[in-house]
Amino acid sequence: MSQSTLTQNDHVATEPHSLDNLVSDWTTDQEVFKKVQWGKAMMWIFLLSDTFIFSCFLTSYMTVRASTMVAWPNASEVFALTLFGQNIPLILIAIMTFILISSSGTMALAVNFGYRRNRKATAYLMLATAVLGASFVGMQAFEWSKLIAEGVRPWGNPFGAPQFGAAFFMITGFHGFHVSIGVIYLTIIALRVLNGVYDRNGKYEVVEIAGLYWHFVDLVWVFIFAFFYLW
Repeated sequence: MSQSTLTQNDHVATEPHSLDNLVSDWTTDQEVFKKVQWGKAMMWIFLLSDTFIFSCFLTSYMTVRASTMVAWPNASEVFALTLFGQNIPLILIAIMTFILISSSGTMALAVNFGYRRNRKATAYLMLATAVLGASFVGMQAFEWSKLIAEGVRPWGNPFGAPQFGAAFFMITGFHGFHVSIGVIYLTIIALRVLNGVYDRNGKYEVVEIAGLYWHFVDLVWVFIFAFFYLW
């Protein structure tokens, strides 16, 4: 009887201690998920959730396009630009794609120099990435204004299936919003790197975390380019 009571008391006494340890482990700066940094783990979780959202958008777009009875607008005609008297299809989209892919290269170099603790090179490469991203957003704004001037709306357009406008503005707008957030994010991190914030605490992992976000944004554009502009 006394032995059983003692065992129960020991169990009750250890429960708060175990709970305190659990709370302490998950609220302090511990490395979890097999020694993955907290920030990196949370970024991966965020990117996974964003992958589902973009997948739903693209799947819905393909379903609508395959099921509509009205002819879908020809991307080569809708997204063409007139340069030097010639109507060039998808020229602006090709430039935008080149810029965004190039920004992925500068971001990769920034991460590399970050782990080498090269403060200036890291900061300047991140700022270059942000400038390329801002250029992409500016070109996308021009593309939107051109299509709006030509009568494209979320509820209809003069080129064909009325769903085209809704799909275009939703998908490219959501992606453009991500690029805009990325430009602000990279600029802030670059300025902190330039000011030596991460030299003082010895942690440049935040540069890699920013790189994960930017590479994701670039990868999503590859799918949008393939399914929306080339299909």
